[in-house]
Amino acid sequence: MNWDIIAGKWDQLKGSVKEKWGELTDDELTEVAGNKDKMSGKLQEKYGWTKEEADNQINDFFKDKS
Repeated sequence: MNWDIIAGKWDQLKGSVKEKWGELTDDELTEVAGNKDKMSGKLQEKYGWTKEEADNQINDFFKDKS
């Protein structure tokens, strides 16, 4: 997974991310802007996951997107 590519495609991917993790607001997705660490932090806040759980969710979701 190449996060430079994901960051570059972020505007295109935001809809899919919102569909997957509906508790994230549009403002939060704009703030994340394709940054994996910020995304992980937001998922930890919203879903009460550990960093490892959030990172695993992110990796699984984005493995085919880059």
